[in-house]
Amino acid sequence: MPRLRLEPLDGYPFGTDITVRITDLNYGGHVGNDTFLSLIHEARAAFLASLGLSELDCGGISLIMADAAVVFMAEAYAGDTLRFEVAAGEALRCGFRLFHRVTRPADGKTVLLAETGMAGWDYRAGKIMPLPAAVREKLGFA
Repeated sequence: MPRLRLEPLDGYPFGTDITVRITDLNYGGHVGNDTFLSLIHEARAAFLASLGLSELDCGGISLIMADAAVVFMAEAYAGDTLRFEVAAGEALRCGFRLFHRVTRPADGKTVLLAETGMAGWDYRAGKIMPLPAAVREKLGFA
């Protein structure tokens, strides 16, 4: 089976540092794949907060993650400080993609690349919703 290929972007407008905890490690002694999705979630929440948004209040709607693709390129260990970079793109009427690059500044290695598909959501109605114009503008889609 061929490997999934993701390409890094030329730039990411947002970044946040997260230090790996002992509890982030799996039985192999490195950060587990499931934990990386949680750390990407943390970075996504910080990115949205930097725009005055959140997953539960995104211009009057909520956001849900519809899909995720992750390519692992290096291991990360307890005590590593990782740089999580985020960029929004590929806007659609009801959603967009977030592009993630995780690096380890101490040695310059890229640890992983990821893409997540985000969709506008109404929890009360249980259905997908269009992105509000104000959200599209904050994400740079207007």
